[in-house]
Order: sequence, then C-alpha cells, then structure tokens
Amino acid sequence: MTPPLITTCRRLAPALLLAALAALPACVPPPPGGDVTRAGRYAPPGAPPGTCWSKHTSPAVIETVTSQVLAEPAQLDSSGQVIRPAIFRTDTRQQIVQPRQERWFEIPCPASMTPEFIRTVQRALAARGIYDGPIHGQMDTATRTAVQRYQKPLGLDSGTLSLDTARKLGLVAVAG
Repeated sequence: MTPPLITTCRRLAPALLLAALAALPACVPPPPGGDVTRAGRYAPPGAPPGTCWSKHTSPAVIETVTSQVLAEPAQLDSSGQVIRPAIFRTDTRQQIVQPRQERWFEIPCPASMTPEFIRTVQRALAARGIYDGPIHGQMDTATRTAVQRYQKPLGLDSGTLSLDTARKLGLVAVAG
C-alpha cells in the first residue's frame, strides 16, 4: 500500500513539471540579432512606445602582430669582429583593432511585415539588381541576404530590414 502523501506527490509532479516548462521561454533571451518589440524586454533604453527594434552585434576584429625582439646583443672582440651573433626572439601578440559593437536599430513592426509588404521589399531589391529570387512574400534566406547586401554599404551588416532601409527603398513614409 502506497502512503497517501506519495500518491499525491506522484499526481502533482507532472503538473509542476508542465508549469515549469511553460515558464521557461520567459527566461530565455532572444536569439542574437533577433527582432524585438518595444513591448518586449529587449528594446533599447528610452525607446518610444509602439516602436519595434532589433539588435545587431558585430564581433571584435583582432589582429596578430609578430615582431622580432633583440634577446641578446652580438658579442664583439676588441677588433670589432663578431664572436657571437645577436640572438632575437619572436614576439607574437594579439591586439583588438575594433572592439565588439552592439547596435540597436528600429525595424518595421511585425504587424506591418505582411506578405504583400515583403513582396514589395523583394520587388524594390530586384529593381536595384540585388535580389533575383521569386517574389513570394516570404522573408526567406535569399530575401534576408539581399537586405543585408543592400544595408551593408549603409553601415548595417544585418539581414533584418531596418526602418531606415525601408524608407530609403520608398516603402515606408519618411518621418517628418
């Protein structure tokens, strides 16, 4: 015979496990470069209500510098002849050329990213010779790659469409 307390615990355990699993997504940060809204926890400080944001992180640029350093000078005799040549050692170090950068940028809100809007983005990029895929209204890899190709010379190396890019493409009204 199983005691009543153990029977009760066995019945509650699955329910507690389900409750814990349901709360887990709230503990997980968004994916790097993922779209976020002002309503979410990941908008930049001071972002106006009703705006949507994304964050792009650029990795640090590190360069390896190698140089020859004099370890022991050459030994000369009294007449100036080299008895033992100088000894050098190779010194290798890494230095940060450009630090890691995180940049917030405003994006069109998810509600406006309709298939028709995405088709318009695809047509605008195709007209500029940047996108050659199908005009199907899906933000697929080819579309994100084209967006990134368009935005990179503008200083944003991301496949997430920025609001500034949408304005430059003539797809969103310019803020007055």
